[in-house]
Amino acid sequence: MTSIAEYSTINSLSEIWAIAAKKFPDTIALHDPHNKPEVKLTFAQLYQKLEQFAAGLQVLGVTKDDKISLIADNSPRWFIADQGSMLAGAANAVRSAQADHNEIAYILRDSDSRILIVENLKTLEKIRTFCDEIPLQLIILLSDETPNQQDYIKTLNYTELMELGAKNNLQIIQKDSQDLATLIYTSGTTGQPKGAMLSHKNLLHQVRNLDSVIEPKTGDRALSILPSWHSYERSIEYFLLSQGCTLIYTNIRNFKTDLKQFKPHHMVGVPRLWDSLYEGIQKQFREQSPTQQKIVQFFFNVSQNYILFRRIANNLSLGHFNISGFERFLASLKTALLAPLHQLGDKLVYQKIRDAVGGKFETLVSGGGSLAKHLDDFYEIVNIPVLVGYGLTETSPVTNARTHSHNIRGSSGQPVPETEISIVDPDTRQPLPQGKRGLVLIRGTQVMQGYYKKPEATAKAINADGWFDSGDLGWITPMNDLVITGRAKDTIVLNNGENIEPQPIEDACIRSPYIDQIMLVGQDQKALGALIVPNLDALEKWGQTQQLTLKFPSQDTPQDEIKTSDLYQKPVQDLLRQELNREVKNRPGYRPDDQIKAFELILEPFSVENGLMTQTLKLKRPIVTERYQVMINGMFNS
Repeated sequence: MTSIAEYSTINSLSEIWAIAAKKFPDTIALHDPHNKPEVKLTFAQLYQKLEQFAAGLQVLGVTKDDKISLIADNSPRWFIADQGSMLAGAANAVRSAQADHNEIAYILRDSDSRILIVENLKTLEKIRTFCDEIPLQLIILLSDETPNQQDYIKTLNYTELMELGAKNNLQIIQKDSQDLATLIYTSGTTGQPKGAMLSHKNLLHQVRNLDSVIEPKTGDRALSILPSWHSYERSIEYFLLSQGCTLIYTNIRNFKTDLKQFKPHHMVGVPRLWDSLYEGIQKQFREQSPTQQKIVQFFFNVSQNYILFRRIANNLSLGHFNISGFERFLASLKTALLAPLHQLGDKLVYQKIRDAVGGKFETLVSGGGSLAKHLDDFYEIVNIPVLVGYGLTETSPVTNARTHSHNIRGSSGQPVPETEISIVDPDTRQPLPQGKRGLVLIRGTQVMQGYYKKPEATAKAINADGWFDSGDLGWITPMNDLVITGRAKDTIVLNNGENIEPQPIEDACIRSPYIDQIMLVGQDQKALGALIVPNLDALEKWGQTQQLTLKFPSQDTPQDEIKTSDLYQKPVQDLLRQELNREVKNRPGYRPDDQIKAFELILEPFSVENGLMTQTLKLKRPIVTERYQVMINGMFNS
């Protein structure tokens, strides 16, 4: 691993790449196998392209502290534009090319951008009318398409800019670590997005400290699937590349194939991604013979007990911190007794699962939401090392993370270096004792400078002592691990005054093979309800075992017709109700108010495309509620 000390004296992100180019000149830095033609850039080639891009911008008038909007998606050219613009002295505001045109227009205006770097002509046309209203002086296409010469705003394509840069020398811009590096706009699950101002110091904190979580080696392969502009993927990419890793771009369509082909060592993702991988494996199990399924289930049941006893013995079980030494000794004995069967299961079943995902994983990091218990358990059983991290856009983002040596499932781990966590009463803001649940406050080098041009919102988010209000609820274990229990604003308050955190219950429910997605509802009602996207594949298989001929409607079937379909036959409804009851009651910390009394089925999955999830696959709860308000009302009025 490259010594972090090599980056200890630099003041800006863009200084990393000259160091990396000298240390790993012939190592592949960026690899895009799905581009036509395929793209591979060594660290030496990457730095040369960064210099050309930056010099081209400077020739075209870009100066220190200019704002550049970068509206594009994952590719080597995205990275070149991102770090090339910083090398030129500018700060950038980033967003996906797939974002809604009104959202892009808002970012262009709010960020005071003079320059627009955009994915291609198609994206430019999407926001063309807004460009005329904004004082843009320059547009750069990241494609090689021919710009519209009639456009009154100077427009160049990627190749034209790079040729211009090759003919001119880069003027090195000295940056202060407190200078603005980027504006990352919050996902906007409610209201207008806010631009989180992240300085070079904020982002360098991640480069200098994420080795406490991931310990990569030069040439290690990392698969990139999350949006590069998002703070989570972005900071991890900066860190891994600073260590001489090779970043390989993938996408949802090619993800499973790329796992087998490129055999990555490291990857970061969101819970939905790990759930998708898990469900694919479960689907293969369901297609095996009944005898094979029983064998697999036997080994998983044994291993479930094995990992629990092992956690207890090693003091890594969230629910067993206060037990006696004798109970830990008993857990050690039970671990030893079950070990041979677990190892046999590993040889016959789990090794095949690891091979199917490349067989080389050293670290998977899950973030951007809670990881359901059954997923945490599954990946531990099959020995695919999943760590969970925590943070927000406003904290650059990582503040806490589990590690290989201290991996307490159900937690988000201990704070990374230079980070403090405080749990306070949501109303009084007074600190709470260890173990008590309250509002999570964060203080550290990675906390943003504030929200761009929004001093009131900044003052509300960061108090006079530098504590950032995360908006999350949680508690601290005796070993200083953070356990997140939900979002303060997501809390459902029943009419009996009981507060319900939906996420843990939803995580429990999707353990059922028949439930693909779920969102709890019930604000001001007597009991909880749920909107459920069922797994039709699994339901059809179940129907065959019950000798039921089930015909399910298509995704675009009107909701009133779904109501009269086989999905609402009594056997299917009874099955789903049994699944909900079982999974909710088996959840640690179950209370009677957690029971889901009513549910409705919808066939259109929650997704980024239909506006019901953010780019990092978090539910936009207010928007889902608004879209299905009539159905929710009917659920409780029937």
